[in-house]
Amino acid sequence: MKLRQFAFIAGLLTAAVISGSPPAGDDRPQRPVPAGEVIGLNGLRNVEFGDTEDELTRRGILRTDVVACGPTLAGHELASPVFVGDRLVLLWAGDPMRTAEGITSGTPVAEVRARYPSATPLHAPRGTYRLDGLLARQGDRAYLFLHDGRQVRKVIAGYAEWARRLFEEGAGPC
Repeated sequence: MKLRQFAFIAGLLTAAVISGSPPAGDDRPQRPVPAGEVIGLNGLRNVEFGDTEDELTRRGILRTDVVACGPTLAGHELASPVFVGDRLVLLWAGDPMRTAEGITSGTPVAEVRARYPSATPLHAPRGTYRLDGLLARQGDRAYLFLHDGRQVRKVIAGYAEWARRLFEEGAGPC
């Protein structure tokens, strides 16, 4: 993983935590599942985990000509790719992207636990500005749901090993 990718993930984690949570007595209605693009454990439409940077560039999907912290995916502007050794290993999903089960930013943590009952809770180190997580693993793939204890703040999908490593090291996609 590129150093700038780790730095960007750390920045995103910090920004998500600093943005805060709604007051404890907040009784806003639950958000409906958005009609956004679905991110799966294989990746996105025409972008799969394990694809190489060269392969995605040749197909016209990986773009480096836009002003961003790293490469972007044409047609998937809300997803931030993370490459390790030239292979796509993780995707950060921007709102309103969702899992096939309808989990997106803003989904209550209780709903995530209901839809992914075997998800492993991950606890951020005390004294840091990092979010807790739920790792919903299936084989060598996983969703990492970063949350503030009440609702999901970020959805990340990809190889389980890299999702756990991202959580433990606190890094970002740039």
